[in-house]
Amino acid sequence: MPIRPENLHRYPRDWPQISARIRFERAGGRCECTGHCGLAHPGGRCPAIHDQLHPDTGSVVGLTTAHLNHTPEDVRDENLLAACQLCHLRIDHGHHRVTRSITLAARTAAAGQLGILADTDLARIEPPTPPRPTAPRTAPTDLQLSFTDQEAS
Repeated sequence: MPIRPENLHRYPRDWPQISARIRFERAGGRCECTGHCGLAHPGGRCPAIHDQLHPDTGSVVGLTTAHLNHTPEDVRDENLLAACQLCHLRIDHGHHRVTRSITLAARTAAAGQLGILADTDLARIEPPTPPRPTAPRTAPTDLQLSFTDQEAS
């Protein structure tokens, strides 16, 4: 995704190299999302591959690098995720909602209007966290069932 000019100073000078390393060396050109976006991907990982048609949207995938904590200055590997456009937009949805609300409130105030948004409207909303797979439950081997006379007949 393109970096907005007003945020360009927040990225390190070697951001293009960092992003390429995450997208192509670490991720192998495939979206690394395993549910960060709130979707349950078949096989556990998003199947979108750079420069190929996206299996869900049908558009050509342009692999991006997402900041999981939405802080461009934080370029630690564990904070970065190679993501297709769909997953990246879903990961950033709550962050975009908040920043848009703040921008609209600032425009309204600058125009001399009273704000119509409550502070609760500015709360960050993340996509739902998908359930974690759990190990199948096994019955204990030492459990013995007993039947009463009524159940046995």
